[in-house]
Amino acid sequence: MSSASLFRGAHSVQKRFLNLHEHQSLSIFKQFGVTVPKFSVVTKIEDLDKAISDLGVEEIVLKSQILAGGRGLGTFVENGFKGGVHVCKNHAQVKEYAGKMLGNTLQTKQNALKVNQVMLMEKFEIVKEKYFAILMDRGSGGPVMIGSKIGGTSIEDIAHENPDAIVRMPVNVMEGLNDAKALEMATKMGFEGPQAQKAAESISGLYRVFMECDSTMVEINPFSELKDGRVIVCDAKVNFDDNAEFRQQDIHSKRDYTQEDSREVEAKKYDLNYIALDGNVGCMVNGAGLAMSTMDLLKIYGAEPANFLDVGGAAQADQIKAAFSILQNDPKVKAIIVNIFGGIMRCDVVATGIVQAAKELGLKKPLVVRLEGTNVEAGSKILNESGLKIEFIADFSKAAQRAAALAK
Repeated sequence: MSSASLFRGAHSVQKRFLNLHEHQSLSIFKQFGVTVPKFSVVTKIEDLDKAISDLGVEEIVLKSQILAGGRGLGTFVENGFKGGVHVCKNHAQVKEYAGKMLGNTLQTKQNALKVNQVMLMEKFEIVKEKYFAILMDRGSGGPVMIGSKIGGTSIEDIAHENPDAIVRMPVNVMEGLNDAKALEMATKMGFEGPQAQKAAESISGLYRVFMECDSTMVEINPFSELKDGRVIVCDAKVNFDDNAEFRQQDIHSKRDYTQEDSREVEAKKYDLNYIALDGNVGCMVNGAGLAMSTMDLLKIYGAEPANFLDVGGAAQADQIKAAFSILQNDPKVKAIIVNIFGGIMRCDVVATGIVQAAKELGLKKPLVVRLEGTNVEAGSKILNESGLKIEFIADFSKAAQRAAALAK
């Protein structure tokens, strides 16, 4: 349910941006003066009694904490229990449903992830639901706030059916968001009277989160007015820029690696630029441009890349080994292509890394290697004398064509 598709020139949220659980985002919001519901988080069934007592309410909304959308419509793989979000009428029901969620895998439309924690949230009666988001906009050269008088549903559907329902308000990054602008945004979203002022205060807090925490997106759906007069953030999705980790160490320490692709986690340990895809040819390349060209050629020859993997311009043998291991252990990969242009990176270092990895890990899949540039002769000699079934092909196009054929 991303707002990035609502306007041209916006940054889309990249897969490797830090993504926090809902309860983690709400905790950060509280620090910046944003009004959020009362909630508790548990990882073990035996902690439920205390969490329920801390909330002090009878009816509780129980939410599975996984990094995926569509939790409410998901199904648990192990026991067939329907729904990762439930409104529980009493404490006994909370315990029953939590027992069916914790430790089990929730299958959603996006993916299947294990539920290691659940959030207990106070149940409240919503009077009005709005939508609100902040992200960067190339068109205006800075942050843009996006809102709608209608929330709680797919914002893309709202934008498609009624484009005029979407409010866009750029913010001058040098001037920041003042109180008047925040109140104007709240009013345009349909908040009135005292609720407009309350909404404006939370909007100001959300803008501070976006800017001060190096966020790439803050999305609230719904941003709600309650029957008791409160205006609260009911559901949150927040992403943070990985490149700002050195400034935001506390936030990045909250990263839940159990919810991420294990291959991407392993690649990050070795400073490899890796993104998993759905194809059948594993790619190990240096340089983003060459990597994209390699992926394009594979598609032209009838194959699909299984990943984007840029080992960088100065990779060492241990990084080459790590990259090779990731590709070898991917069950979708039927063949591997290594395509290195040796500028700063030496072809003999790459070849040594490949041979070491193949011997230590076992060469289980067809491997095509194309090297060009610094020490290419030494690199090709290392490969040819390795005694391994490695196909060295100097021509770029022929190497891609051969890898595609081996994957069939």
